[in-house]
Amino acid sequence: MLNSIIFITGAAILALELLASRILTPYFGVSLYIWSGILSITLVSLAAGYWRGGVLAAGNPHHPPPPEKLAYLFARMPAIAALAIVVACLAYPYLFYRLAQFDLIVGAFIACVIFLLVPLYVTSAMNPLLVAIFLRQSAARGELADAGAGRVFFISTLGSVAGVIVTAFGLIQYMSNFAASLVIAAVLAALPLLLLFASPIRIAQRKRLMITAIVALVASVGLLAGSHLYTDRLWPAAYGGALWRIEAVYRSSFGTVKVLRSGPRDSEPFTRMYFQDGLVQNISGSRNQSLSLYTYALEALTFSYRPDVKKVLVLGIGAGMAPMRLAGRGLDVTTVDIDSASFLAATEVFDFDPKKVKAVQADARTYLRSCNSGFDVVVVDLFHGDGVPDYLVTRDFFHDLKGCLGRNGIAVFNTFADTDRPRAYAHFLTTLKSELPYVTLYRPDYGIAAHINSFVVAAASALPSPAGDDLSHVPARHLPTITAMLRKPIALDQRLLEHGRTITDANNPVAMDLAQSQLLNRRYVVEALPSAFFVN
Repeated sequence: MLNSIIFITGAAILALELLASRILTPYFGVSLYIWSGILSITLVSLAAGYWRGGVLAAGNPHHPPPPEKLAYLFARMPAIAALAIVVACLAYPYLFYRLAQFDLIVGAFIACVIFLLVPLYVTSAMNPLLVAIFLRQSAARGELADAGAGRVFFISTLGSVAGVIVTAFGLIQYMSNFAASLVIAAVLAALPLLLLFASPIRIAQRKRLMITAIVALVASVGLLAGSHLYTDRLWPAAYGGALWRIEAVYRSSFGTVKVLRSGPRDSEPFTRMYFQDGLVQNISGSRNQSLSLYTYALEALTFSYRPDVKKVLVLGIGAGMAPMRLAGRGLDVTTVDIDSASFLAATEVFDFDPKKVKAVQADARTYLRSCNSGFDVVVVDLFHGDGVPDYLVTRDFFHDLKGCLGRNGIAVFNTFADTDRPRAYAHFLTTLKSELPYVTLYRPDYGIAAHINSFVVAAASALPSPAGDDLSHVPARHLPTITAMLRKPIALDQRLLEHGRTITDANNPVAMDLAQSQLLNRRYVVEALPSAFFVN
């Protein structure tokens, strides 16, 4: 039983680490800083826990603790960890939003301390305590050995592997991160009771241990049962002059998709929002017509540069609006996305039709490597603020993309740029130009806004003069902006490429520039959206 418990606590350590990344992402972004915080706080907690466990196991040099006291200390640790998780879950839906507004880097580290420090510290202290228990048992039998220290850490590490697998392919798939954390707390709280009532091990201070464990179990199970009531207190949330509520949630290993709805319940008109990990990816009206400018900009640029287009590849499905718009004009459209949750949300809520668009669940990079279909146009809609993996902005990626284009094929990108700090975007343009040297840029005029959509058309051969497109289908709110944008293509010049460096799979010399750009984007998001949007 002792070995089983150390296996379970080892699983809890890595499960919490994985859940921390999911909980922090909407607030602080998918960035170098989040994982720096998670890994550093994890290692500090483990180191401190191992040290503290050794101190407790040694006790007074002249009067080492008896086996019953060691068993009590060992059994108490999971209950303390469970209570710490409960406290963190009570705090983070309200506190992490304020930490993100305060400072994204410092806030991310503080958030990691709040969520990880105590649970990991006390559970890691159990390893040396268990070694001491085994040492006492060996001494009582007159044996000389390492007291199974290697076995203890071996079992704990195997538990960590199991914790990652169960969390990634079990808990995350079927429940919120809030609830998953409380499930772990409930399991930890039950471990001391298991030792008390299902084990022959002699334990000191049994009554005190039982009270602590019961309090931890009741707190974790009670909050788990009322998790929806607790987090739903944040809704409805005010944004953009409307009140928003959660209509549907879709979970996968790649993130949480929320479908948010504004307007009166069960009545029209209303607006829907496709929201994923802190980023608004599309907004639609009551009849699932896109209200986002980028949907129509991508369509207009596609037909402006390739009026004869027949075959299109769309990388990134989102709410499915862009591929469905293109398919509605008689094109052969394939869309690729790695996230099963995106396909479900698009199909079940936003009227995406797999009969009209060929849907492929795959990583975009992997798909491009095996692509030999000769697409007339590849629409790249993968650049969502700070949620872009580095391997999607390398020369190698653009090389694979070039191989997917047919004769005179073009690539159309929906990207984001910060005009006040253009260096990060210069790296993107420089890298793209190394494989697709003919590049034209389009930017809508949003007045004083610095963080804006930037649409890019790129090709391996000279681009034709844009022929324009019928814009009668564009919503009236976006028509003047798109019309003005299409009239003012921006040719790349030295100013746009200044300080730009080429990124490859093997070498990313501009990681800090990209990280700074991601921080700026996340800061805009946190300042603009209400706290309720970020809880997942």
